[in-house]
Amino acid sequence: MKKILSNAISLFVIVIVLLLVIPLNPFILDIFFIMNISVSLIILLITMNIKEPLEFSIFPSLLLITTLFRIGLNISSTRLILTKQGQAGQVIQAIGTFVLQGNVVVGVIIFLIIVLVQFIVITKGAERVAEVAARFTLDAMPGKQMAIDADLSSGLINEEQARTRRHKIQKEADFYGAMDGATKIVKGDAIMSIIITTINFVAGTIIGVVQGGMEFTAVLQMYSIATIGDGLVSQIPALLISTSTGMIVTRSVSEGSLNTDVSSQFLAQPQAFLIGGILLFVIALMPGMPHIQLVIVASSLIALGITSSRKMRAAGAMGPVPDDLLGGGGMPEEEPEAVITEEDYYRDINNIYTLLNVEPVEMEFGYSLIPLVDESSGGKLINRIVIFRRQFAQEMGFVIPSVRLRDSSALNTNQYVIKIKGEEVAKGEILTDYYLALEPPNPMGEVDGIETIEPAYGIPSKWITPDQKEIAEIYGYTVIDPLSVIVTHLSETIRRHVSELLNRAEVTQLVENLKKQTPELVDETFPAIITFGGFQKVLSSLLREGVPIKDLGTILESIIDSSSTTRDLDTITENVRVALKRTITRRFCTDGQMRVITLDAEVEKLIASSLSKNENGLYLALNPEAMQKIITQMSEIVKKFAELGQPPIILTSHVIRLYFYRLIEQFYPDIYVLSFNEIANNIQIQAIGNITL
Repeated sequence: MKKILSNAISLFVIVIVLLLVIPLNPFILDIFFIMNISVSLIILLITMNIKEPLEFSIFPSLLLITTLFRIGLNISSTRLILTKQGQAGQVIQAIGTFVLQGNVVVGVIIFLIIVLVQFIVITKGAERVAEVAARFTLDAMPGKQMAIDADLSSGLINEEQARTRRHKIQKEADFYGAMDGATKIVKGDAIMSIIITTINFVAGTIIGVVQGGMEFTAVLQMYSIATIGDGLVSQIPALLISTSTGMIVTRSVSEGSLNTDVSSQFLAQPQAFLIGGILLFVIALMPGMPHIQLVIVASSLIALGITSSRKMRAAGAMGPVPDDLLGGGGMPEEEPEAVITEEDYYRDINNIYTLLNVEPVEMEFGYSLIPLVDESSGGKLINRIVIFRRQFAQEMGFVIPSVRLRDSSALNTNQYVIKIKGEEVAKGEILTDYYLALEPPNPMGEVDGIETIEPAYGIPSKWITPDQKEIAEIYGYTVIDPLSVIVTHLSETIRRHVSELLNRAEVTQLVENLKKQTPELVDETFPAIITFGGFQKVLSSLLREGVPIKDLGTILESIIDSSSTTRDLDTITENVRVALKRTITRRFCTDGQMRVITLDAEVEKLIASSLSKNENGLYLALNPEAMQKIITQMSEIVKKFAELGQPPIILTSHVIRLYFYRLIEQFYPDIYVLSFNEIANNIQIQAIGNITL
């Protein structure tokens, strides 16, 4: 018995197929018509009661089954209409008589209106909604996956909840993809109804007049009632199903087979059976309706609803409902969500503290840029960031914190934002289907494209199509793919703000790593010579000016040596820079040469004489006129170095280096200021300009 029940849907589909070839008795056909209306009504009620489409995930398959059922009934009723002189059962006779009211023209018009409303309004609208929902659901998958990863990383959800949400997203995509195709079935069913009705009317008239020898008026009256009644009996359930389709696509998914899903999901909504049964009792009051058949089906639905609700209540899933439906019983409340809701999560005050966390580095992306990030879609951004972190650690001796990637609906679709400690520091816009062509000083030809500015270095550029890539390179343009533009912008932004990312915990980690190699040096330095806070300031100062801190041993030795004569951190940092002269030289020289801008002797004397001292140490108090002259010359210096393709470097004496750097940093943060003591002796210095008064 259980095996038969578990395969009831499969048996039902086989019965539907048999309806296409086996003649039916009018009594049985009436029962099937009533069942068709009842099932359509129940489906409509279920779609109105569910909170999200995936609670009724079997709907696309039911759509196909109910459509096939209606077509089978149409064929069976057509056979009876044409062979029994319009006698196809009481349901068709009653509805046809009720609608026609003795006027064939009115009946035909009403039928056509119902069919056209379903076809043009409901079905077409549901088809469009399903198509759009399918496309947007599939397009939104990468962003939803990123949101889940972000919540998992921040501790808002655990691994099991993340797995559940990922599974739900996948099932949503499958569901809406199936709905996109299933709506085409509803559209075809509406067209087929018009065709069958026309066939019934024309063929019935021909059979009655030609074969039966009846008067045309009598034939018209006889077959019009049967034809319109048959069409409406088919179109009323079709209209309910079309409405259900529209509802479910405008609002995860089951795990078992279709038989299991139908039985479990239908029986999980006993109120639909109860309301459907009550409505059928009301329909039985209509004159001419088959009272016995209606009472049988209605009683069965109410009994099934009561039985199902009592089983759910016995299983502990019942909740209080109005007593007037079950005679003192109860209807089940919805079962609690498996995943904790956001409101419940933040009821715990400790969880609110997770909102206070600030990410060291994060990037937010617009909708169109998600494929560059999502690895499941072939995005390579994460791999490129990993490579950059490794290279930066080898070059600068500092490990960049993890970069948090998020999608953001607040951004334009092509925009991205880089944040340091929760605040925006850089923004860019990318056209994913284009290449960025950096314009050379003297291009050999013009390339058509969208004018823009390269985000990392501010170089005038153009977005060009892939077919223009080769010709742009021939003309001397540097062509970069969109992903490289983002990675370059991120890397340069991190380089500019790396000193802000060096926190106390990272300094402790660096020291612990050094302690494994030279424990004596670390023990001698901390805390007798310098505190971790002071050491952090020294390292931050070095990183701010682009000096690698990889050689921590030399840095600590220099701090120990300097501490015997001074405790001023600025002076100690300057001495550390001198100790790192080989590192600084390697960092800024090319092929044994270093192109620099020097300061005129009068400028150096003026700066040295303008140094003043307060409780915080020395500071530069330069007169505004001299400061303006120096700053004005800096713009020409920047242009000159840009033509050489290297960062601007200014060479000063050791005494004023720090103070001159602080003077120009606020105007030109990308200029490096070095002292003669920081350059190795074997390097050839080439002065390409001089700052004068």
